[in-house]
Amino acid sequence: MSNYDQRDGFIWFNGELIPWNDARVHLLTHALHYGSAVFEGMRAYDGEIFKLTEHNQRLHTSAEILDFEVPYSVAELDKAAREVVRANKLSDAYVRPLAWRGSEQMGVSAQKTRINVAIAAWDWGSYFDPAAREKGLKLTFAKYCRPDPLTAPVHSKAAGLYMICTVEKHRAERESFADAVMLDWRGQVAECTGANIFFVKDGVIYTPTPDCFLDGITRRTVIGLAKQRGWKVIETSILPEELSGFTECFITGTAAKCPSGAIGEYNFTPGEITRTLMDDYAALVRPAQAKVAAAG
Repeated sequence: MSNYDQRDGFIWFNGELIPWNDARVHLLTHALHYGSAVFEGMRAYDGEIFKLTEHNQRLHTSAEILDFEVPYSVAELDKAAREVVRANKLSDAYVRPLAWRGSEQMGVSAQKTRINVAIAAWDWGSYFDPAAREKGLKLTFAKYCRPDPLTAPVHSKAAGLYMICTVEKHRAERESFADAVMLDWRGQVAECTGANIFFVKDGVIYTPTPDCFLDGITRRTVIGLAKQRGWKVIETSILPEELSGFTECFITGTAAKCPSGAIGEYNFTPGEITRTLMDDYAALVRPAQAKVAAAG
């Protein structure tokens, strides 16, 4: 596979489709130095981008939290994302909108910078190894913690907040784990480096309260699917030592929806609730295929 800066195709860049290789920014772009960027991650299934408007609404909200305004409406971003998928002749794709401060001003103060927006889309397969997903991911505990909401804009999908996620993802992979579970500043279970986390005990689903990390769109979707099944979902604080009482564990995110078989010393077995919700999600994002399967 070619590098991400050397591909055929098109990227929507500040209002127009341009050749992929022409989508460039200057070395002194403010976002590169100070993390003044927000982004989204979306999936297209059979040519349709799932929860498109909801993602672009969150992009606007994330930018507002970082004290800038996206210069395109949600409707314009929706249209642009669809154009990118079509222009690149994609059916199943990962779609990445990004908004960032440009190079017009350097320093912490950046009110005069231009707000740039780009949307790219590409074919991105399984985030985790398929064999590992089938058995249940082997996870470890991260050393970095999700920060106190008084110390960081934790409810923005801000690029800078993922710095510690990259560090912990690398640490986990070096130690032969698929990912790391991050605690929050209080020592409570928060999320994985790029996904929300759920646990199951006695037919009830438990998940950490998203008070210091992103309340994922996939997370909310899965909670809705669980409630449609009549399963109780409890959002609560969860301490690491409480994991011994859970029988199932699974993680959810745009790039990944899969069971976990272990977190450190705690073991889980993918069961009925985990597999049913994975199937329900697949049916939701691919309704045509689900209809054919049901008819067959």
